Amino acid sequence: MIRSFTDSLIRLSLFARAWALVSAVSLRVKILGMVLGLVLLLGTGVTLQVRATLTRTLLAQLQEESVSLGRDLAARATDPLLINDLYNIHQLLRETRANNPDVRYAFVLDRDGRVVAHTFGGGFPAGLVNANAVAADAHHHTLAIATEEGVVWDTAVPIFEGKAGTARVGLSEARMHGAIASVTRQLLLTTAIVSLIGIATAIFLTWLLTRPVRQLVAATEAVRRGDFSPRVGRWADDELGELADAFNTMTTDLARADAERLEREQMRAFYLRQIISAQEEERKRIARELHDETGQALASVMVGLRNVEESPSVEELHTRLVDLRGVASATLENVRRLALELRPSVLDDLGLAAALRRYAADYTARFRIPVETQIIGLDDCRLAPEVETALYRIIQEALTNVARHARATHVSVLLERRDGQLTAIVEDNGCGFDAEQALRAGALENRLGLYGMRERAELIGGTLTIESQIGCGTTVYVRMSESANERMGESANQRIL
Repeated sequence: MIRSFTDSLIRLSLFARAWALVSAVSLRVKILGMVLGLVLLLGTGVTLQVRATLTRTLLAQLQEESVSLGRDLAARATDPLLINDLYNIHQLLRETRANNPDVRYAFVLDRDGRVVAHTFGGGFPAGLVNANAVAADAHHHTLAIATEEGVVWDTAVPIFEGKAGTARVGLSEARMHGAIASVTRQLLLTTAIVSLIGIATAIFLTWLLTRPVRQLVAATEAVRRGDFSPRVGRWADDELGELADAFNTMTTDLARADAERLEREQMRAFYLRQIISAQEEERKRIARELHDETGQALASVMVGLRNVEESPSVEELHTRLVDLRGVASATLENVRRLALELRPSVLDDLGLAAALRRYAADYTARFRIPVETQIIGLDDCRLAPEVETALYRIIQEALTNVARHARATHVSVLLERRDGQLTAIVEDNGCGFDAEQALRAGALENRLGLYGMRERAELIGGTLTIESQIGCGTTVYVRMSESANERMGESANQRIL
């Protein structure tokens, strides 16, 4: 596996180097290279295709011709061979070779396999008799024999069903290869001529194309430096002319937008300072009120009520003061609950699983709606902080919607981590709603809770799906991959560093 990974890296490195080399050359060289490469590719492809097709066709014709000559020789040699007329057999062999330039040799065997006559002037080659054989009940048998002069197609045809002997004819591929070589040379010459014409045409085209492009490059460099004044002349009424017009329009718009941007930045800086100042003043005011008024007042009430409660006088007053103490305790509990809803500390300290179980218990006690919580694969591990916060807020909003609108008697929450996938499901048995209508763009604007849930899911690389029908309850699905959680964790570490 390591070797395969290393090979992949090497291939990517070679590809990157090749791409860097190609991208470094000018546009003119690229056009010339593409034209020349296309012409050469087309010419080479046509040459190879024609050569292969011609080879198959001529080879099939050569084999058919070998069979035809062998059968003709066998038919004509039957009578002379039966009467042992060797002169006529020699004449037939000489005529067969003289009438067809592809015939390399021809000879006749008697029924015992002995050579009766042949066309070899320097003696009959040893081993040629046994190189090919044909059965008595077969029409012929053709075999390719490799010789010093090249491949020879040897065809054996039985004479008088093999009772009189066998006729053998050998056809050479030399003339066929010569014809193929001649056609290949003509095709290559044509490819070279077309390549020269293509190069000349490409040079002319690149001159037409690169001249306005160079002007655009120079103007673009000026725009990059912040100068929006350059304009490019219209070269022709084609795409390049339209590009020049579009560039001029773009620079005009950029100049206007740059002026507007500077003005907006100045206004934005002013308003940002005002907003920050107002926020800080508001935070100071809230902190001062919480510390100086609410906290001290509640503490004083608790101390005073406790002192009055311990007094043995006036039972009715004692009862009322006990009630006031209960109100003060409830106020403190509400403040604590509000703080937990704003940011539960258990989420930071113990993780998402513990925070959800705590919230489910508080939810059941507050709304009297049982919540069944199942958490699989997350008890012993933590997710990225952004992921934990987003999932917690999505589930919290879903449960809040159940309490407000669903009229449900039971809710189940499932949070599962399995096979590289994180899944959160909130399901209730309430009245339900038309999910398709609610999730349309127009209707979604009026449902800020659903919109916020979807936005939170997308921010962590997940998807939100809501399935609901009127009278059939509602199910909210949140799915995200484990890789998205890892990316969020890496981003958090980088921010920390």
